[in-house]
Amino acid sequence: MKTNIYDNEDFFNSYSQMSRSKDGLAGAGEWHTLQKMLPDFKGKRVLDLGCGYGWHAKYAIDNGAKSVLAIDLSEKMLEVAREKNFDENITYEQADLREVKFSEDTFDIALSSLAFHYLSKDEMNALFAKLHSALVDEGEFVFSVEHPLFTSEGSQDWVYNEDGSISHFPIDNYFYEGERNSHFLGSDVKKYHKTLTTYIEVLLRNGFSIENIVEPMPDKQMLDIPGMKDELRRPMMMIISSKNHK
Repeated sequence: MKTNIYDNEDFFNSYSQMSRSKDGLAGAGEWHTLQKMLPDFKGKRVLDLGCGYGWHAKYAIDNGAKSVLAIDLSEKMLEVAREKNFDENITYEQADLREVKFSEDTFDIALSSLAFHYLSKDEMNALFAKLHSALVDEGEFVFSVEHPLFTSEGSQDWVYNEDGSISHFPIDNYFYEGERNSHFLGSDVKKYHKTLTTYIEVLLRNGFSIENIVEPMPDKQMLDIPGMKDELRRPMMMIISSKNHK
């Protein structure tokens, strides 16, 4: 099992101060969009890939899910999830998405929030093949990732003017997929850039049909948060909903 940046003490402490960490789903800029794309959870068996603090797992249970298997590589994340979002119908499990295995037709719904940009193209393809088997026919798969335009150049930071104001956001090497070394929360973090075409092709190749693709913008009520208006200058995330076919 690979090590995880979220188990680094300094990085985790910085992450814990983010709005999405302190305020849960209400503090996530994409939540008002993602919520509308989620399926009906009533009576469903749910898989949460890269569950973090467990906000989405608990939301699924609170909205009628029968059970949730919530997986994350970070033990620190899972410790918080078990504390903040405990439920007897949620199983929190430490596992590497590159190595995890599932039985066939085990889940009705699969979710993932901002996890797949930590996987290479080949690793994501292998995981989606496993999901195709693990999800029932017509099972639903909804996930968010960092937008391909956001990951392309690698630094994931603005270009600034001499006075410190924002000039623009860099987009470069878009069609050169692969490893990127970004700077996030004061740390160097390895991520993997993939094009929009790759995300779509990997889904289609593994038996999924695409139901919707949305580039979420911050909710109007969040625009007073410092820096949030700048999020309207470039896409940071992408949400895809899909359906499994066997």
